Amino acid sequence: MKYRSSTEIIDLILRCASSGASKTKIMYKAYLSYSQLKEYLTFLQERDLLKYEDGTQLYRMTERGLRFMNAYDEIRELVSQTEEAAPADRQGRQSATKTAAKSPELQNW
Repeated sequence: MKYRSSTEIIDLILRCASSGASKTKIMYKAYLSYSQLKEYLTFLQERDLLKYEDGTQLYRMTERGLRFMNAYDEIRELVSQTEEAAPADRQGRQSATKTAAKSPELQNW
């Protein structure tokens, strides 16, 4: 399994808990050990991204959690667009560098 950032794990937990989820469901969907799960649930509850409902014994995403998830989606989209443009941009910079190196005016610099 590839390395996941804590932000990616938080996103997985929030998506899982968007309609209500038990600890077990979150643990399996986010591929976490029980000790990792407890740490993340505490972290998310302290920051009001996730709440626990005593009656149903389910975790649910809060409004603030939804805002986090939407912001994360936007950032992920921007990064993927940048990564798609990067190979062409790098190629353009490489050919410009080669052209500049051949230029007699720039060789004196």
